[in-house]
Amino acid sequence: MSDLRPALTTMADDENAFRAAIREFAEGEIKPLVNKMDEEAKMDPGLIKKFFEMGLMGIESPEQFGGAGGTFTMACLAVEELGRVDGSTSVLVDVQNTLVTNAFLKWSNDAQKKKYLPRLAAQEVGAYALSESGSGSDAFALRLKAEEKGDKWILNGHKLWITNANEAGIFLVFANTDFSKGYKGITGFIVDKNFPGFKVGKKEDKLGIRASSTCELMFENCEVPKENVIGEVGKGYKIAIETLNEGRIGIGAQMLGIAQGAYEAALGYVKQREQFGKAIAQFQGVQFQLAEMRCLLESTRLHVYNAARLKDSGKDFVQDAAIAKLVASRNAERICSLAVDLFGGNGFTKEYPVEKFFRDCKIGQIYEGTSNMQLQTIAKTELGA
Repeated sequence: MSDLRPALTTMADDENAFRAAIREFAEGEIKPLVNKMDEEAKMDPGLIKKFFEMGLMGIESPEQFGGAGGTFTMACLAVEELGRVDGSTSVLVDVQNTLVTNAFLKWSNDAQKKKYLPRLAAQEVGAYALSESGSGSDAFALRLKAEEKGDKWILNGHKLWITNANEAGIFLVFANTDFSKGYKGITGFIVDKNFPGFKVGKKEDKLGIRASSTCELMFENCEVPKENVIGEVGKGYKIAIETLNEGRIGIGAQMLGIAQGAYEAALGYVKQREQFGKAIAQFQGVQFQLAEMRCLLESTRLHVYNAARLKDSGKDFVQDAAIAKLVASRNAERICSLAVDLFGGNGFTKEYPVEKFFRDCKIGQIYEGTSNMQLQTIAKTELGA
């Protein structure tokens, strides 16, 4: 294991070297822990420490803040390579980079950057708290209330389904300061885990990405200093929309990685498994399934990489991000399902990896905007709405 930060500038010209370094780490450090973490539904704390030591938790953060000074595309490559081995570790790194750090880079003021970016790059996990029980796809129906009181804002209410909540020390929280203004009252707040009145609640027992914590957040007269408003009061909806557009590319990269892992597992298995006196890879029916998986995989890769590079180049990427997430999540489900089929009865057991890949991929069609919401975004951008 090595710190990627000093070499990242050189690696920017050699993405294969960067990918190889992440893959070596994932194979050597993460893979031996995957089943245990999945069974216990808990992230190994030692792994998180290693993510920081490698520089994976601040890939885009400037070097002056302890980050690697890399690109959004490189963050997606890291998410992909981690997903190839484990979807849970992949999403932890993804949320840290494509949602939380990205929001700080674009929307925080100089004092906030100086205070929080070094912590996010070196020692503290971040979480992005938008969803509530009554605001999923209708993200701006949130009811978390923020009231101004002296030099503080007082937050009351709940958040639900918050990724990284158990491990996080820094939370980007969205609340409404004036319900009469609707979504224009929504404001972003930076909440430290030790703020009075803030507590992490129940951890969800999930189908997939089980080692990734997904929890309720509770705010009971939670005191947030005024200087912890990110962006401007009433501009939280804009921060949330734009950050999620970027985050969807990261989820596409996660799905690409999971699909790649399932495909490689199936490819290896069919070469070894024998029926009727020969490896099942020699049967045309199996070959056609592998060919279909490969086509779906490369289609996914093209969409995800295209969206990431558009984002890095400063071009409009909103529709491309929605397409990337939609295609990646659909294709990952198909690829993982075919992988289970190719393993036969073994694929339905926990002894082999494809069962977990299949469980892990389903969330891709749900979080950071359901597939229906991606279709809506694609249609709206086509129609100019």
